[in-house]
Amino acid sequence: MKDENASMAGELLQLNTWLKKHVALGPVAVITGKNGDMDTIGSAIALASSDPNLMACGLHIGRTPQRYMERHQAPFRLLKETKTAWPKQLAAIVVVDAAAPDQTGLHLPNVPKCIIDHHATDGWEITSDDLHLKWDVRSTTEVVARYLHRHAPHSLSLPVREFLLAGLITDTGRFRHADAGSFSTAALLLEESGIDYQRFIQNMEDSPTSPSDRGAILRGLQRAETTEAGPWTILRTTAGTLEGRVATMLNGLGADAVVVTRSRHGSTRLTVRAPRSSVREGLHMGHIMGEVAQSIGGEGGGHDGAAGWSGDAHPIAAETAFIDAVARTARGQVEE
Repeated sequence: MKDENASMAGELLQLNTWLKKHVALGPVAVITGKNGDMDTIGSAIALASSDPNLMACGLHIGRTPQRYMERHQAPFRLLKETKTAWPKQLAAIVVVDAAAPDQTGLHLPNVPKCIIDHHATDGWEITSDDLHLKWDVRSTTEVVARYLHRHAPHSLSLPVREFLLAGLITDTGRFRHADAGSFSTAALLLEESGIDYQRFIQNMEDSPTSPSDRGAILRGLQRAETTEAGPWTILRTTAGTLEGRVATMLNGLGADAVVVTRSRHGSTRLTVRAPRSSVREGLHMGHIMGEVAQSIGGEGGGHDGAAGWSGDAHPIAAETAFIDAVARTARGQVEE
């Protein structure tokens, strides 16, 4: 553990040196993964708070991070998928919570880059001018929290701590997929923060939904069917919106995996979940989504218990590819 901590401390020092070098040369864009979830948005906003020349930006903001951004009036620049107007004096970019360039949804500028990520898959090409921090942690906010605590403690304001804690909580599935490092980071963020943890969790649980949202969730739950895939049982359904919430709800019903399919305007998206018990017995959603991408194209990847795929394949073909990849996965206890 001491060697691991020393290695992480060394990488955080490298990150600090890299950032200081490039913010001194001009603006640095902190770019989020295009899914715009709480982990990627929270990581970007928190990291950007450490220097005026860092700007959090990205293609999309999810509903939960949108609520936190409005509450704290957090600066974030929404970008366009095409014809992005990068600053002429852009010195570098930092990409948080994206396992490959296409997971940003942007055509990235040709400047030095720093990648901060924790996904199992990796599609980045790193040059001598770049820096790559890929830690075996449960959320990217863990890396950013450790960096700020060590090298920019002045940035750990109450709003920044809330962004980081919310990202950690959502990416670990309310700590169902947490490890010792996750709890350690949570304790670091809560220490002397004044955050009432029980109230914080309650506020996250009580996120408002409109009547149409509730109807969409209920329809997704009602359409759920069970499919046997080799030694595994899969719950599958379709949803037109809020597919992540539908998948999370179904994930508590005891199946080995959940897949929610969404199709719109010729584009298909799979959102998948697996409980910790399935992960321990060999299912890794991120790896399986990577297999789906190799099989039918598109983009796929993510975490062991939660992942996704998107592409232009027919919904039935995409769902079949997922079921096939699960069926070909042997069942048995694995080391974590």
